[in-house]
Amino acid sequence: MKKSILLFLAFLITAGAAIYQRKTGPTYPKEVTVNLNDSLYTIELIRSIGLDERPEVKLKITDTTIKAKLFFKRYRTQDDYQLREFIYKEYPVNSFIMNKIFHISSEKGYFASVPQQPPAGKIQYYIELEDKSGSKSVMKDTPVVIRFKGGVPGYILVPHIIFMFLAMLYSTAAGLFAAFKVPVYKKYSKLALGLLIAGGLLLGPIVQKYAFGEFWTGIPFGWDLTDNKLLIALAFWVYAVVINRTKEKPLPALIAAIVLLLVYSIPHSLFGSELDYSSGKVIQGLILVFFLQVSKKS
Repeated sequence: MKKSILLFLAFLITAGAAIYQRKTGPTYPKEVTVNLNDSLYTIELIRSIGLDERPEVKLKITDTTIKAKLFFKRYRTQDDYQLREFIYKEYPVNSFIMNKIFHISSEKGYFASVPQQPPAGKIQYYIELEDKSGSKSVMKDTPVVIRFKGGVPGYILVPHIIFMFLAMLYSTAAGLFAAFKVPVYKKYSKLALGLLIAGGLLLGPIVQKYAFGEFWTGIPFGWDLTDNKLLIALAFWVYAVVINRTKEKPLPALIAAIVLLLVYSIPHSLFGSELDYSSGKVIQGLILVFFLQVSKKS
């Protein structure tokens, strides 16, 4: 199979994995369809707020006769739910791209503010809507969770994203070349490992420090899934590159590429950093759940 075809296939796989990871992640807005005054609206319920952003929940609803209420409390606490009324607002959009290309000059909808939390702090919420037919609750049984994060400078975040995407691209290409025994797989393997180290091991902790106040919450300090899946992928790629230094062993490269593809398929930020309000410490989400369950049983 031609090298160009394999490279194009690698790009398609990488792009598909990136889109899947983002759309299935716990910080991607939750889409809910509601019927209000005989009109269907698809609203996006926010699940991530930067400390440099407005701490608000937005409902993209144009019917100004609708009434909406927000009920919220700190996540995994015994707090009582607090109430905020949604207010119909219009914010100006000051962006050359949005103004000139997409012809969007304002952001309209219903907005309700929530109290800003420290990095990795979380708030759970649900909504109550009222139209001419009466009131209805949205996500009351399974509240939406917002995680707060610190702002990450663009000069750190952009290279991190680019390097991680390229690492996945070169890794997939190396795996395909290895599968078809194209010798260039060794070169692509080295590039994949170098990009993974640069984007994940070097820039990744800096991004996490800005966002959640901790450089590393994976092994040996915790069980953060994002950090630990990076370690697993790195281990496989280090082995694949080292073993191929003096020998032709395409199988380890193929396995390493598959492993990286699998870990990329795990939603980003799943079981990520979470503020434990009782201790004031940032802890990994899954471990916090375990200890809460143990304490309830005892």
